[in-house]
Amino acid sequence: MSWVTQIFTSSLGRKYVMALTGLFLCTFLVIHLTGNLLTLMPDNGLSFNAFTHFMESTIVINILEYVLFAGFIIHIIQALIITLKNRSTRPVKYAVSPGNANSKWYSRNMGVLGTLILIFLVIHMRDFFYELKFDEESFSLDANGNVDLYKKVVATFSILPYAVLYFVSMFALGYHLWHGFQSAFRSLGLLHKNYTPAIEGLGKVYTIIITGGFMFLPVYWYLVQHLK
Repeated sequence: MSWVTQIFTSSLGRKYVMALTGLFLCTFLVIHLTGNLLTLMPDNGLSFNAFTHFMESTIVINILEYVLFAGFIIHIIQALIITLKNRSTRPVKYAVSPGNANSKWYSRNMGVLGTLILIFLVIHMRDFFYELKFDEESFSLDANGNVDLYKKVVATFSILPYAVLYFVSMFALGYHLWHGFQSAFRSLGLLHKNYTPAIEGLGKVYTIIITGGFMFLPVYWYLVQHLK
């Protein structure tokens, strides 16, 4: 098991773990956004609730939920370790040009952005994942007999503080993805002059679509609920 220990304790190993868990979480975001966008279907949430029921009742997906949770924990822990080690090895802050400071602001503040995202995740999982898993009887059922999580989503997004928190957190996630997507490939040694521009372009398109989609939802549902 020494090689396992080395992966999680060596500098190179931590970067590999960060990269792999990060890319794994990127696939989750695609699935999660796809499900969330079903709330926009004009069927009073039936499609969204059916999607949620499928995700909750499929054994393979239930197992993957724990893998996903482990991925989040490992990614966060490794990020904190790498950030602290980088700061300890660079105790003196050197002056940088204004242009470089502006362009690299997000990469120098990944710790702050990551902390904001972590706080949001705790609140979000408490309000949705925990209640759906351990307090399902508090939910009503829709016309198809599925748990009506749609009502919970709409009601939550109609609360201004939560809508703002969600919006800002997704903005922070966007900064995180903008830097982290291509950084993951770099950490894995997969960048090359022939296809690096394609990876960078894919990362930017992915970030814009994912972040834009998530940021749109709280704005849309807050306005819909308050402009009736």
